[in-house]
Amino acid sequence: MASILISGAAGVSIPLVGTLLPLNGGLMRGAKAFAAGVILATGFVHMLSGGSEALSDPCLPEFPWKMFPFPEFFAMVAALLTLLADFMITGYYERKQEKMMNQSVESLGTHVSVMSDPSLESGFLRDQEDGGALHIVGMRAHAEHHRHSLSMGAEGFEALAKRSGVSGHGHGHAHGDVGLDSGVRHVVVSQILEMGIVSHSVIIGISLGVSHSPCTIRPLLLALSFHQFFEGFALGGCVAEARLTPQGSAMMAFFFVITTPIGVAVGTAIASSYNSYSVAALVAEGVLDSLSAGILVYMALVDLIAADFLSKKMSVDLRVQVVSYCFLFLGAGMMSALAIWA
Repeated sequence: MASILISGAAGVSIPLVGTLLPLNGGLMRGAKAFAAGVILATGFVHMLSGGSEALSDPCLPEFPWKMFPFPEFFAMVAALLTLLADFMITGYYERKQEKMMNQSVESLGTHVSVMSDPSLESGFLRDQEDGGALHIVGMRAHAEHHRHSLSMGAEGFEALAKRSGVSGHGHGHAHGDVGLDSGVRHVVVSQILEMGIVSHSVIIGISLGVSHSPCTIRPLLLALSFHQFFEGFALGGCVAEARLTPQGSAMMAFFFVITTPIGVAVGTAIASSYNSYSVAALVAEGVLDSLSAGILVYMALVDLIAADFLSKKMSVDLRVQVVSYCFLFLGAGMMSALAIWA
C-alpha cells in the first residue's frame, strides 16, 4: 500500500508542480503527448483486455456471456455515454461562463458611459477615496484607448472582450480553437478522466489485496507501482492544464492517490472469503474494466490526442510534431509493456 501510494503521489505531483512552465512550451507539450499515450494504452491494453479476459472466463455460464461480445459492447456504450456527458457538462459550464461574461461586459459598458461624461467623471473622482479614484482614472484611460471599438456599440464590446481574452460567442472546439470554453474543456476532461481511472484503480487494488502468493505479489507490486506512476502523471497533466484552484487540484490528486491503496485494504480484508472466480466477481470486474476502457479510449483519442495533434500549432511546427509524436508513442509503448507483468 505504501509503495503504490508513493508511486501514485509522485506521478500526479510532477505535472502539478510543473504548472510553472509555459503550457505551450516544448516540455509541456511532450508531457501532454506522453500522458495521452499512457491513457490510450491503459484503455486498450490493460482495461479492455482485462474485461475480455474476465467475461470470457470458463467459470461463467454459457448464456449469456458466451453468446455476445459483451466487453466491446460495454466499452462502446461507455464511450457514447462519455460523449453525452462531455457535451452536457461542457454546455452547462459554457452557459454559466457566458452569463458571467455578459454581466462583466454590461458592467464595463456602464463604467465607460460614465467616463464619457466629464462632469460625471469629476463627481465620481470627488466621491472616491484614493484607491477608488485611481481605479476610475485607470478605467478612463482604458476607455480612451478602446474608444474606436466602443463607438461601434455591441461590436465594439465584442472586440474589447476579445482583447481581454474572452469571446462573446465562444464556441471553440476541442480541436485546438481558442474560445470561451477552452478552460472549461480542460476542467471537464480532467473530471471525466479521473472517473475512468479511479474505477480501474479500485479493481487492481482489490486484485492485489486478495493475492496470497508472494511470488505473485512481488512482480505485481512493482508493475502496479509503475502503473500508478504513469497513470498519475497522465491525470496530473490534465488537472494542471485545467488550472483549477490549489484546493481543487489537491482534492483530485488526493482521490487518485488513495483509491488503489483503499482497494488493496478492502481486498486484504475480504481475502479469506473472496472468490475471484465466482460469477459475481468476474462479471463485476469485466463490466467495470470494459466501461473504464471505453471512457479512457474516448478521452485519449478525442479530448487529448485530437485536441493537440490537430491544432494549428502542431500543423505548422515540424519540431513540435516530432517531439509530440515521439512522446506519444513512448507513453503508449511503456504503458503497454507493463501488461507483461500486470
